[in-house]
Amino acid sequence: MDGMRIAVTGATGNIGTSLIRALAGDDRVASVRGIARRRPEWSVPGTEWVAADLAEDDLDPLFSDRDAVVHLGWLLQPARDPAVTWRANAIGSKRVFEAAARAEVKSLIYSSSIASYSPRADHRPVDESWPTDGWPGAAYSREKAYVERLLDLFEARHPEVRTVRFRPGFVFKRKAAAEQRRLFAGPFLPGRLATPRAVPAMPVVDGIRIQAVHADDLAEAFRSALFGTAAGAFNVAGESDTDMRSIAAMLGARPVPMPFTAARAALATAYRARLVPAPPELLDVLDRLPVMDTARVRSELGWVPHHSADEALGEFIEGLRSGAGLPTPPLREKTEGGRAHELATGVGRRP
Repeated sequence: MDGMRIAVTGATGNIGTSLIRALAGDDRVASVRGIARRRPEWSVPGTEWVAADLAEDDLDPLFSDRDAVVHLGWLLQPARDPAVTWRANAIGSKRVFEAAARAEVKSLIYSSSIASYSPRADHRPVDESWPTDGWPGAAYSREKAYVERLLDLFEARHPEVRTVRFRPGFVFKRKAAAEQRRLFAGPFLPGRLATPRAVPAMPVVDGIRIQAVHADDLAEAFRSALFGTAAGAFNVAGESDTDMRSIAAMLGARPVPMPFTAARAALATAYRARLVPAPPELLDVLDRLPVMDTARVRSELGWVPHHSADEALGEFIEGLRSGAGLPTPPLREKTEGGRAHELATGVGRRP
């Protein structure tokens, strides 16, 4: 059969579902193998689903007949047990890269993150040559930086494989809102709080800039890379950036300035009390992120985003209001057991 045969790990998540949809409508694709820890109820033409644990299961049969592997698989929670996320993210990624090499795929494309970048004190944009040592105090940033080193080693050992790594900003879309609420805000945040003017005032930390990209726009960058010849690293973010005052405006809330130290202390208290699943170290990362220059992805891949940072974030807020989701285990609107189950397993007594 003519056309590219592609394997996508983490295919049921925020980025993965957008990429699966983009590939389904592309005549250059012969077949897509979507790989995830749990099979979805979601059916997409031309896509077969395989359940696999990247850190444990045999990956060779999943890649042996593929032309390209796109590695999106990543675990954000449980933040209270970094050994679990390290196994999934660091060990899982290492095994994906090794299996891709054994399968002799032509292309390997990996989704890194803006969080892999080393801190920068000012807001002057950095290109892809900026160091990727992350922020060691936060597991997410630390693991993203470690996998960058794994990919450096892979590139040195396997120059015959065209390797691409994307470093996106924060990735949003309407149908990922329920998942992101579970991952970062937890069960105590009611969706109705996202309704305009339901929140009269909102604390804001001035100076924090947020670069965001819509998941569908990011998927187009991945698709361009799959069918192109470019290699190396690419920063990806929507037009402009946003900040906490913009978020307050979207909610119709009055911004109330708060020092970073006070905001971090409040988040740390909520985390220790198991009111939220997101650790305060993530706020440390957010405060230290550099601003990315996205000129390379535009010039070499011809990538043009269709959503600004504010528009991508606005979709997320709209998704919170409507409880949007998709019929995949990560993105479904409601999990089995609902918020009571979230409380018991995410921010409750058991980490």
